[in-house]
Amino acid sequence: MDAYLELQLLPDPEFPPAMLMNALFAKLHRALVSHGEGRIGISFPDVEAASGTLGMRLRLHGQASDLAQLQNNDWLRGMRDHLRLTEIGPVPSGASHRVVSRVQAQSSPERLRRRAMRRHHLSPEAALERIPDHPAERLNLPYLTLTSQSTGQQFRLFIEHRPLQAQASPGQFSTYGLSPSTSIPWF
Repeated sequence: MDAYLELQLLPDPEFPPAMLMNALFAKLHRALVSHGEGRIGISFPDVEAASGTLGMRLRLHGQASDLAQLQNNDWLRGMRDHLRLTEIGPVPSGASHRVVSRVQAQSSPERLRRRAMRRHHLSPEAALERIPDHPAERLNLPYLTLTSQSTGQQFRLFIEHRPLQAQASPGQFSTYGLSPSTSIPWF
């Protein structure tokens, strides 16, 4: 991972920053699905975990050739008026590293039971035994609001920027540009 590309949202009186970031990220996700391979990671340099905001910048990390190939797909159509886009640049020497991952809450036990009944053909009693009542977990992390292409339902994609680490952790990224163990350069 030797290069990065930064996208900064421009202030817009008609759209709040969170709405623009949601739209930008949805476009990025679709582009990463098409691009494949899992070699591009993301970070939010302005993240403020305490206030629950991801900030106004999205940084893409990867090999310069992968970032250039992604940019050649014109995935930013319709967003260019809302962005300042940097050129692909080299990662600064001496950059730290960190893992940026998706975190999923254990939500409603009732919903989890219904899902288990559908997927595993369980009776309501068997599902209750497998998934007992417990309070739904609430996450205090910044998130994006996305719409599932398959179901049309909205969901929150919670994002955690883990502590800094001295060494890089190689691996693959999901089609969201996130990973539970692969790090990105942090600068």
